[in-house]
Amino acid sequence: MKNYTITVNGTVYDVTVEEGTGAGAAAPKAAPKAAAPKAAPKAAPSGAQGAVKVNSPMQGKIISVSASAGQAVKKGDVLMILEAMKMENEVVAPQDGTVASINVSAGDSVDVGAVLATLN
Repeated sequence: MKNYTITVNGTVYDVTVEEGTGAGAAAPKAAPKAAAPKAAPKAAPSGAQGAVKVNSPMQGKIISVSASAGQAVKKGDVLMILEAMKMENEVVAPQDGTVASINVSAGDSVDVGAVLATLN
C-alpha cells in the first residue's frame, strides 16, 4: 500500500492506495484531513446581490442544478453537477449563505471560470 496526501479544491485528503493487478483491486480510501486555515472571506454588505461568485473549476456541461435562487445553503452543499471528461463533478457552496442567482441551466456548456451562481 502507498499513502498520498492530495488537495482537491482546498480540501486536503490522506489517501491509501492498495497495489494490485488492476482486476479486483480495492478502490482508494480517502479520509478528509484538516486543511490549512484560510483567510476569512469578507462579509458582504447588507443588501448586496451575489457578493460571492461560484465559478466553474473546469470546462464542461451542466447536467443538473440542485439549488435555486433564495435557497439557504451551507458550505459544501451541492449546487449543481458539472460533467467534464466523462466524470460528474459536484459544484459546491464555498461558504454558508443564500443563493442570489443561478446563472446556468441543465444542458449548458461552460468554460473555465464562468460564473455559475452567486451567493449572499
